[in-house]
Amino acid sequence: MRYLLPSLILLALVAMLMLRGYVHSEILADHRVRPPAATDQVPERILDGGPIIDARGGTPPKSRSIPKHKIVLTFDDGPDPVWTPKVLDILKEHHAHATFFVTGTMTSRYPGLVKRMVDEGHEVGVHTFDHPDLSYQSKARIDWELSQNQLALAGAAGIRTSLFRPPYSSFADAMDNKSWPVTEYVGSLGYITVLDSTDSEDWKRPGVAAINRNASPKHGDGAVVLMHDSGGDRSQTVAALAHFLPKEQDKGYEFDTVSEALGAPSAHTPVTGLDRWKGKAFVGAVAFSDNVTDVLIVGLSVIGVLVIVRFGLMLVLSFAHARKVRRRGFRWGERPVTEPVTVLVPAFNERECIANTVRSLTESDQRIEVIVIDDGSTDGTAGIVEGMWLGGVRVVRQENAGKPAALNNGIAHASHDLIVMMDGDTVFEASTVRELVQPFADPRVGAVAGNAKVGNRDTLIGAWQHIEYVMGFNLDRRMYDVLGCMPTIPGAVGAFRRTALERVGGMSEDTLAEDTDITMAMHRDGWRVVYAERARAWTEAPESVQQLWSQRYRWSYGTMQAIWKHRRAVVESGPSGRFGRVGLPLVSLFMVLFPLLAPLIDVFLLYGLVFGPTERTVVAWLGVLLVQAVCAAYAFRLDGERMLHLISLPLQQILYRQLMYVVLLQSWITALTGGRLRWQKLRRTGAVEAPGSIPGPRRAAADRRTSA
Repeated sequence: MRYLLPSLILLALVAMLMLRGYVHSEILADHRVRPPAATDQVPERILDGGPIIDARGGTPPKSRSIPKHKIVLTFDDGPDPVWTPKVLDILKEHHAHATFFVTGTMTSRYPGLVKRMVDEGHEVGVHTFDHPDLSYQSKARIDWELSQNQLALAGAAGIRTSLFRPPYSSFADAMDNKSWPVTEYVGSLGYITVLDSTDSEDWKRPGVAAINRNASPKHGDGAVVLMHDSGGDRSQTVAALAHFLPKEQDKGYEFDTVSEALGAPSAHTPVTGLDRWKGKAFVGAVAFSDNVTDVLIVGLSVIGVLVIVRFGLMLVLSFAHARKVRRRGFRWGERPVTEPVTVLVPAFNERECIANTVRSLTESDQRIEVIVIDDGSTDGTAGIVEGMWLGGVRVVRQENAGKPAALNNGIAHASHDLIVMMDGDTVFEASTVRELVQPFADPRVGAVAGNAKVGNRDTLIGAWQHIEYVMGFNLDRRMYDVLGCMPTIPGAVGAFRRTALERVGGMSEDTLAEDTDITMAMHRDGWRVVYAERARAWTEAPESVQQLWSQRYRWSYGTMQAIWKHRRAVVESGPSGRFGRVGLPLVSLFMVLFPLLAPLIDVFLLYGLVFGPTERTVVAWLGVLLVQAVCAAYAFRLDGERMLHLISLPLQQILYRQLMYVVLLQSWITALTGGRLRWQKLRRTGAVEAPGSIPGPRRAAADRRTSA
């Protein structure tokens, strides 16, 4: 069930994009136009007849002409949101009626204009849904083109029409052996085909005078005049129409619809009942998908800006951070920190990992005491530690109360002022504690973030998390360090000054991200929070999608809780206000909004591949990937990591990012619905050890030999 709602939202998003591509003619468009063919199969009476062809069943096909002194103005390819309203305004001004042959794609996008046409007494005809040359199409495709156009008309104006104009059509004498079967078939479906007898050629944009000249009938003859209200810049058509109407009216011409000119009943038939609601639903879905897509496009623009800003800041500020901490003679204070340190290890059912964790601490080159707080474990975790008989290591047992309570219990039992906190599945290098506490030589430093690294990176999911830790976490921490607004001391490797912890009330149970919560509290209390990149800790990352989901769900939801808890910092003064107006916005943008919008890059990649423009879409996506690859390579170089794992970066961006998106979306849903999320214990294997340490089985054997 945890995947259901986010998956449905993602599926709805894809469906809306598909609908948008569908109605914007980006997938079904067929721009082929058949060249002229022989005419021997077309009846002479059709070739020599008028522009109105009635091939409906029961009688032989016949054609009709427009009576003298009547002009049927026809407009193709609309409605258009820019030009159609101007055309309608001019027609209304001169009390003229016209017939509009609309496409289904444009009708579904601008239904209000079609309704206005009908309301103002104009006639509407079908011009297919997607404007293909029907002589290339099967009967099934022709049926679809007509029925979808009618569906859009039903939704827009509550009508269906019996008038039809084939795309790319011309005069009756241009009918040939390829187009005539289409006319016959469409006639058998109940349609009257309306061609033209006078072509304004406005699509060529020859100028206002030429359009007027081309459109004008001769000697008082009736005419079906072809113009366009869509398909490009129709400013010349609009200007010509304003002159053409009064000029021809002065000659005695009337401007009627097809039905009015022929003295026939209206071509419109009201649509009611289920068909009407189907049309409304279709038009409504198109409008909704267009609006949502517009918002998504804005979101894509936002994410583009965020990508550039974030990676720009990361590169520039990380470079500045590296120069500062690596320059010759750099020191945190007047002398190194050599005082003893308390290391707290909260543990709940960590039997697979706890021995490696504690043993790695005993090899530390800093004087330490180790306190393992057993949080009501049921798997013998405490017994394993006690059975190791290691000096300087003691166990504190408590009933299960959660990690924050365990840490607070450990703080109460700590003997020293400097306190290091780590997870029960993490392994330290010999120098980790020493490197982690050196920043406390500066009395303004209240907390230090270490360099958490993925130990089990030999699987694809592990490799992806390795990239994320090195690039997304540690490169971020360098940036936040320079800006003075580090958002999180990682639970796997962090250090605190006891006085700082006491001033902010210790570890809080208000959120599921106690590490982020305590870090924000430190900033608001005026303490510096810094990053010690050489303090490396090796942690066991989740090895399955389900475990990864559980971990990141808790992280993202806990981060949202922490941001909300400390929201008043935005309006406060002093250090709290500085963090509130610098740190909180950055955390909100880069840890909440950015991951939520980032998948739009891949969604629009898919959209562009399906609907086009394919080349520009691929180039844009590769450009974003290149920026990320540069940042990742730089982060790997700073951390001294091998570049081999970056081979999986493109696949990580496509798959891993979608998983993180669904996780964050689920967190948003939980937050907005007021849901509560509980701690979720991840299954561990105990496979992670510090580089250079004796592998677990061999070390255990050595311990047995020593004790013997």
